[in-house]
Order: sequence, then structure tokens, then C-alpha cells
Amino acid sequence: MARAAFWKGYLKLSLVTCPVTMTPATTEGEKVRFHTLNKETGRRVKTRYVDSETGKPVKEDDEVKGYETSDGQFVTFEDEELEAVALESVRTIDIDTFVKKDTINWIYYDSPYYVAPDDKVGEEAFAVIREAMASKGVVGISRVVLFRRERAVMLEPRGNGIVLWTLRYGNEVRDPADYFSTIDDEKAEPKLLKMITTLIDERSESWSPSMVQDPVQTQLKAIIAEKRKKSGKAKKKPDEEQDGRGASNVVDLMGALKKSLEKSEKKPSRK
Repeated sequence: MARAAFWKGYLKLSLVTCPVTMTPATTEGEKVRFHTLNKETGRRVKTRYVDSETGKPVKEDDEVKGYETSDGQFVTFEDEELEAVALESVRTIDIDTFVKKDTINWIYYDSPYYVAPDDKVGEEAFAVIREAMASKGVVGISRVVLFRRERAVMLEPRGNGIVLWTLRYGNEVRDPADYFSTIDDEKAEPKLLKMITTLIDERSESWSPSMVQDPVQTQLKAIIAEKRKKSGKAKKKPDEEQDGRGASNVVDLMGALKKSLEKSEKKPSRK
């Protein structure tokens, strides 16, 4: 079932404008979430703000936002001050720049959204913008206010619709050289490389969403269903000896590769 749009506005390219909707492309609705309860009464526990020194509860009217400038030193802001600098929620995605998609490093991609026309009248204008980008092999760059924050966004034609990605700001992306530059530029031993590529060939198959299923969530749901039926106790977690996690991680690379290849040869190919 399609989820209701959480954002409505306009997609604009020069003089071409059409009403659109935007919906998150991902969801955490199926994720198991827990509440903290009072073990004795079974009722939910409420959180309260308390003074870090006195331990006494703080009234809501006495709460204020603060930014730490140094250890234990804060500058405070009233709600009116924060509202004064808040961006106006202009509900128009005005595409003003186009770039080749492969020129945007993947690490800048943040959250994906589906953009679709909001009515039949606007479908033609929407299709023109979408098809023009697809024919040129480009994506559009724009800005939009989401959750009281102006975000740079990328619009990519996808099938009959458009996928919008919010993009991370430059100061949010760390330089990989800070982490990879100390790794020795050492070439792989040909014999080891051949064994690894053989393993890759043996284990290669077509992509399927089942490859990224969450087994923990599946097990939790099964336990929850069982508890609802019998009100029994949760299953105990396997110990390290049972799941093999207690074993040493120090292994001989060549030996491990040979064993992997032997197993692969005994099994039918996944292709």
C-alpha cells in the first residue's frame, strides 16, 4: 500500500511548473521498538528532565535551549530567537543546475524520496522535466526546506517518476585520505589474488532484497508472537561456543582460502 505524501509543493524548471508530492522512499515502520516499563506494575515509565546537580525535576517553563561554548559554559536561546533565524518553508523545488550523476560522490547521498505529480493536469509538465533530464543523462540540483532546515537536493529521473536525494553538506563529509593514506600501497600476491577471484566467481549471484533482510528483527517478531500466545520467557541467546564467536580470529590467510575453495568446489554453483 502506498503511503500518504508527507510533503506537497511544486517542481519548477524555468517557466515549467507542476504540483508534486514527496514521500520517503524508505521506512522503519516494520522495526521492532520497545518501551521501558515498570517491572512491578507493567505500566510505561515516563522520562523527566532533572537538574544535573540537584537532581530535582525541571518545570517545562524553565527549560531553555543552550549551546556549550566550553566545558560547563553555555549560551542560551529563547524560542523566539530560534524562530527568528528559522528558514521560511518555501514549497517549491526550483531546479537551477544540472550535472552528470556520476560526478556526485556517493557519500554525499543522504535520504531518498519519491517525487510524483500531484494531479492529472500536472502530469504532462512533470513528464517533460523528467524525460528532458533522462535524455541528457543528467540530474537536477536544487534546494528545499525540510524539517525546518534548508537542504541541497538531487533529482534523478527513475521510471515514470523522480527520485529526490537530500545531499549532505560539505562539512559533514570527512576526507577519506585522513583514514586511507596510511595504508601501504602494496600489490596483492598473484596466487592469493587468483584464489580470491575464484571465490568471488563461485559466490556471485543476482541481487535480491532478501540479501539485506534483518534476521534479528525476524527473530524478535517470532519471540513476540510466541510470548503473546504463551506469555513464556524469551529464548536464551546462544553462547559463544554454539555460534562460533568465541573462536580466535587469527587464521592463516592461505589456509582459509584453500578451505573456502574446497567447499566451493563441492557445492553446485549459485549462478
